[in-house]
Order: sequence, then C-alpha cells, then structure tokens
Amino acid sequence: MTAGKEWTDNGAVHEIHSLKRRAAKATRAVPIPPVLVSMLRDHMRQFGVAPDGRLFRNAAGKYIDASAYGITWGRAREAVLTLDEHALELAKRPHDLRHAGISFWLASGVDPAECARRAGQSIQVLFRYYAKFLTEARDHANRLIETSMRRWEEPTGDSEGG
Repeated sequence: MTAGKEWTDNGAVHEIHSLKRRAAKATRAVPIPPVLVSMLRDHMRQFGVAPDGRLFRNAAGKYIDASAYGITWGRAREAVLTLDEHALELAKRPHDLRHAGISFWLASGVDPAECARRAGQSIQVLFRYYAKFLTEARDHANRLIETSMRRWEEPTGDSEGG
C-alpha cells in the first residue's frame, strides 16, 4: 500500500506492517467467487508472484507506482464509462470499487453481518461508509414495493356465497 513518504514512520513510500488493529501474524479469510479464483490462478501461471508474495509488480519486480495506477485507472474509466457516468465521477478512484462491491452485496440481500465480516469492517462502519445506493438497487426496491402493494389490492378469493 502506498502511503506517501510524509505518512510513514521511516519516510519510505511503502511501509510493511500488519493489518490495522490486528496482530502482526493475523490473517482473515476473504471469500471470492470461483471466476475470480480462476482469473488469479491464470495470472499467477502467466506472471508468477513477487518474492514477497505480491501478485502485481512493475517490470523490475518492485512496487507499482501510485501514478501508474492512476494513469491506467483514468484510461479504463474513459474506455468504459458513459459521459454522464464520467461527469458524475463514478469510480473516480480504484478504491471506489470496494464501496460499490460492498454496497452491491447489501443490495443483493446478503446479511449485513456477513458483508461486514467479508469486508473486515464492523457493521457500524459498513453502514456509515459502504451502504451506498446503486441506481439498480433503488429500481429493484421500487419494484418489490409495487408488487407488494398490488398484492394488498387484489381480492383474496374468499368469497362468501350469496
């Protein structure tokens, strides 16, 4: 992770440390879909891993500069987003995908406690920072509400003979 020289203890751009508020050797399981497992395995077969286990590195085997990520991310946004989405600053930073992914889990009906566990966050943090509305989620919610309202308006079929 790039912190910036002014934010590290030793003035280095990259700082090696444990996950925040966790023991030095702590790990956590991060479940991912099978298609992503396949993609990562293909990447490792093609490119291997760095001596320290990192999947992504520059041509010299070192850390990738933040500026390189920014340039690549900007090009990807321009290639795939509509002008309206680009103007809204949708996915402005790569980290925004984390917000969108966690919001997608919530909108898909995944239990908030499970979303928080997978994200490595508390439920409070999950709802404060990650539970963002996606347009499709809002439309889906409206359809669910309308369907339920129509059920209330339908006759029950319990007609009494008369």
